[in-house]
Amino acid sequence: MQHNRIVTRDEWLVARKQLLSKEKELTRLRDELSRQRRELPWVKVDKRYVFDGPNGKETLADLFDGRSQLIVNHFMFGPGRKEGCVGCSFGADHAEAALIHVRHRDVSYVAISRAPLAEIEAFKERMGWTFKWVSSFGSDFNYDFHVSFTQDEIAKGKVYYNYEMSDFVTEENHGASVFYQDDNGEIFHTYSQYARGGEAILGAYALLDITPKGREETGPRFNLTDWVRHHDRYGDGGSGDPTGRYRSNKGSDTCCGSGKEHV
Repeated sequence: MQHNRIVTRDEWLVARKQLLSKEKELTRLRDELSRQRRELPWVKVDKRYVFDGPNGKETLADLFDGRSQLIVNHFMFGPGRKEGCVGCSFGADHAEAALIHVRHRDVSYVAISRAPLAEIEAFKERMGWTFKWVSSFGSDFNYDFHVSFTQDEIAKGKVYYNYEMSDFVTEENHGASVFYQDDNGEIFHTYSQYARGGEAILGAYALLDITPKGREETGPRFNLTDWVRHHDRYGDGGSGDPTGRYRSNKGSDTCCGSGKEHV
């Protein structure tokens, strides 16, 4: 790699300070956006959701685990899949590292997928993750939060995702939802994000973004599916396909994905 602008240290310092002013502006804008996010209105959750978890049947209230705030990772892992989504796994690697800190800020974290619990736990053990992960199979939860789609929706070729109607790509999609439980045990939905909304937690992106080459997501899909793999698969060959599935060199496919806006 050869850059087309090689300058003196003094010239570099001028350019760097100009960029610094923009970086500071972005930081202030991010702080303001976070403030506005906290001021969003809440919606009371009246439906009783029940999940299959390591402790048996667990309700949404159980998942708070004694804390008042809950982050749900809508992890793309449908029934019958051999393993979880490549991109969701990428995000889970980052969340796993942060949980020791997050839990000390009155926040619980759980992944929820429609795959049966036995399939979830086998993949979780393979990945070495410790966060809680439950199955919503048989529940309306994934459908109500617009990360799974019914056969009727799929037949129409359009699904509601990321707050708008879009072309159907896959029966499972990704995102994150946040809930609050008050002293009376009432639960409120406070926030959900989808598509590239989850990119902020990806520390690997933050590191790549300060390097000369950046993310180098130059095709064919111009997103993380161009290069991200399950963390135990780097060096094994294979690739991501247009829907985010991992395909080995033998031609087998595994993951589920959402194409261009996978993250």
